[in-house]
Amino acid sequence: MVACDAMGKAASISILQAEWNDMLGAVIKVSGMPADVRTAVEAGARAAESMQQLSASTWLHRPDRDALQAILSPAEYNALIEQTVVKQPLLESELMSNPSASSLALGFIETQGFTAVFEAIDTACKAASVEVVGKEKLGGGYVTVVIRGDVAAVNAAVEAAKPKVEGLGKLIACHVIARPSTAALSLLPK
Repeated sequence: MVACDAMGKAASISILQAEWNDMLGAVIKVSGMPADVRTAVEAGARAAESMQQLSASTWLHRPDRDALQAILSPAEYNALIEQTVVKQPLLESELMSNPSASSLALGFIETQGFTAVFEAIDTACKAASVEVVGKEKLGGGYVTVVIRGDVAAVNAAVEAAKPKVEGLGKLIACHVIARPSTAALSLLPK
């Protein structure tokens, strides 16, 4: 999501879909003018690398129609982790149903271990006035909970949650995105 947000803020692109695999990897597929796509992909790669995530990226100029049959994936549900792993972005009209969403912040608390994430999110919600947007299971015991609220509240909630993971699981990442891009908002859990 951090890479997706960076992409959306760097250039005028549209999210086509995002796809998760069982090795904790993700791909964000975007479209737009060639210069915008290149700028967005470079920004997304920098954002991923700044969080010590391995990143491989490319962009295709006028992809072949036959190639798109393999690049764009059909909707897919993974029964093992009980959620969709090929995500279609929310439509602009769905995003507009909450016009204040982009003025808020999003917070992400990712752990390895359910007990750890449950303790962390309970602490986060008690520490500040935030709303839980959803929970994403990533496989291998990795779980991310997404919260939203004003920037100060989300920062306070995430900071309060961090120490609660210790001894219950492994803290993978915590991050706050202030004023999230439309790109990031379009991929929030539905």
